[in-house]
Amino acid sequence: MIDRADAERLDAADALRAWRDEFVIPDPDLIYLDGNSLGMTPRRTVAALRDAVERQWAGDLITSWWEHGWLDMPLDVGARLAPLLGAAPGAVAVHDSTTVGIFQLVNVALDLGTAARGGPVIAIDRSDFPTDRYVAEGVARLRGGEVRAGLDDLDGVDVVVRSMVDYRTAEIADVAAETARARAAGAETVWDLSHAVGVLDLDLPALGADLAVGCTYKFLNGGPGSPAFTYVAEHLHDRITQPIWGWFGQADQFAMDRPFDPRPGIGRLLNGTPGILGLVGAREGIAVTAEAGIAAIAAKARELTELGITIADQLGLETISPRAAERRGGHVAIRHADASRLHGELLARKVVVDKRDPDILRLGMSPLTTRFTDVFDALTTLAELTQQPSGER
Repeated sequence: MIDRADAERLDAADALRAWRDEFVIPDPDLIYLDGNSLGMTPRRTVAALRDAVERQWAGDLITSWWEHGWLDMPLDVGARLAPLLGAAPGAVAVHDSTTVGIFQLVNVALDLGTAARGGPVIAIDRSDFPTDRYVAEGVARLRGGEVRAGLDDLDGVDVVVRSMVDYRTAEIADVAAETARARAAGAETVWDLSHAVGVLDLDLPALGADLAVGCTYKFLNGGPGSPAFTYVAEHLHDRITQPIWGWFGQADQFAMDRPFDPRPGIGRLLNGTPGILGLVGAREGIAVTAEAGIAAIAAKARELTELGITIADQLGLETISPRAAERRGGHVAIRHADASRLHGELLARKVVVDKRDPDILRLGMSPLTTRFTDVFDALTTLAELTQQPSGER
């Protein structure tokens, strides 16, 4: 039986425990297990944003685009993120949103295909993240194609869109095997890494993944709405044409009178003027993760989620996340018929978790900010709430 003293011992032995002090935590009594939706605020981000606003923007105004490297920030921040994906610095750009990135890469993937048929076929699981499904449907509408709901039959499919980590259950897909299966069927795969980056130790080239996107505001702690990233394997850079042309994607963006000529490399994925303050937040969050070390972060994520499942079993809570650590991302999903009410009552007790209708509570365990005692206390509180008669709640 696991008790709180066991969780306290795990915290004392935690090699990453000092990193929690790198974050703004105004209420020490708050148990925050929703970093898989919005990561906490790094202290360095507050200082960096203040500098970007007060010294750069307010002080240096337009010259900041050159003096402070604003023009190249999407690629510079991408180069900082690349090692967390196992990628080369020139294979990643940080820009726009995950939705825009998926739209771009689905179109890129379709244009890379060689199959001679009518309208394109895009396959996506019917339970995948909503924005991924919406983008697939939107692209199919624009290009006179169709969306196939389900991934079992890939015959005749041009592009597969799928998440590496299931946003509900935290189950990890076999990226290498599934990419190879799609490729054997003649399809390109666009991977959404939003619930994987910053919590899993990734190596996209080794996995054979050529196209991927993901956000920076979850486990990377980039801040609300911080820009997403786009990854394209280097061997494809000269072959891709993305659908949103803009002046930041132009080879010489200040040659205003010339026809569009795409930048070399990953820079051709850029389009409009980037949001500098969002990039500052993403840069600082990425830096914290890189300095702490993704291998250590991934190892602690496995330990936190393992503890969560063990305690849930002990307390009689139903867990739908995978038992095998290698198949599990950075959150634990608890199923309960009264999840909506429990979500509100947990919040009233300063326990913040995420809810997914109709019956799932997700406990996100961000390794740099989540303590083992947080996991114990949250699940103990949840179990107490499920056992109390309704009149006592």
